[in-house]
Amino acid sequence: MPASSYTATKHDTRALMAAIQHNTQPDGIHRFLDPVRWSVISDYLAPSHQPRGHLLMAQGDHDGRLYFVESGDLKVDMKTPSGLVHLAILGPGSVVGEGGFFTLQARNASVSVFNDCTVWTLTPAAFQSLLQHHPSVAAALAMALGAVLATRMLDISKRIAVL
Repeated sequence: MPASSYTATKHDTRALMAAIQHNTQPDGIHRFLDPVRWSVISDYLAPSHQPRGHLLMAQGDHDGRLYFVESGDLKVDMKTPSGLVHLAILGPGSVVGEGGFFTLQARNASVSVFNDCTVWTLTPAAFQSLLQHHPSVAAALAMALGAVLATRMLDISKRIAVL
């Protein structure tokens, strides 16, 4: 989808912004983006409400979507030759999908809804439009996601959970 075919839309993202600000995990994205940039980014996000059990991302997918968790919890699991390995529970204010966002390669784990949740999606087309219309904000987001990725990679227990 060409970048010009995406249209930014205004949504009420106050609950998402509050969740991001209250996430105190070391890999939280709140430390890297100020409220002014978030107000621009939020125009490029699409909200959805997902029920418990919904498969948000399947291991092997190539979609490149990025998700921000407003409420609820996501469960991250990986199929291995030895069986299913539980990697993490991600709560409000978390971001997931950063590996596929940057590489567009296959997801290395699956993410399902552990508790009913609201997630906000940034598609590759929406990011391209953000990049076209607000390059400094898109660069700041990319740097923030890079910091999340690096933080997760430094934590040996989460190295395989970079999605």
